[in-house]
Amino acid sequence: QVLLSESGGGSVQAGGSQRLSCVAEGYIHPNYCVAWFRQSTGEGREYVAAIDRQGRPRVADSVNGRFTVSEDKPKKTLYLEMNDVKPEDTGMYYCGLGICPPTTIPSIVKWGQGTQVTVSS
Repeated sequence: QVLLSESGGGSVQAGGSQRLSCVAEGYIHPNYCVAWFRQSTGEGREYVAAIDRQGRPRVADSVNGRFTVSEDKPKKTLYLEMNDVKPEDTGMYYCGLGICPPTTIPSIVKWGQGTQVTVSS
C-alpha cells in the first residue's frame, strides 16, 4: 500500500514562488511514477507535471517555463517548483501514483490528500 503526502502549499502573491513536496511511503513498482495534478473550484483535475519512468521530467503547456518538476529518489520525494505564479494557478495540488506514458497524460490509480495553493493578485 502506497501512501502519498503533499506539503508546501499556502498563500503566495502573484509573481512569487512556491515549492511543493510529495513524499511516497511504501513500495512503488518500477512501472509506476508519481505526477502532479491540480484542481480549481468547480473544475476537473488538471495534469501539471510528472517524471516518467525513464527519469524524464515533463510539464503541461499551461505551466511550461514557470514550473519545474524534480525528484529525490532515495527520499521518494517529488517536488514541484512553482515560479512566477499567477492567480489562475490557485487550486488544490495533488500528487498521484500511476502510469506516466511519454506523450500522454498520466493515468492515476492513487491520490494524495492534496495541498492548497492560493495566489493573490
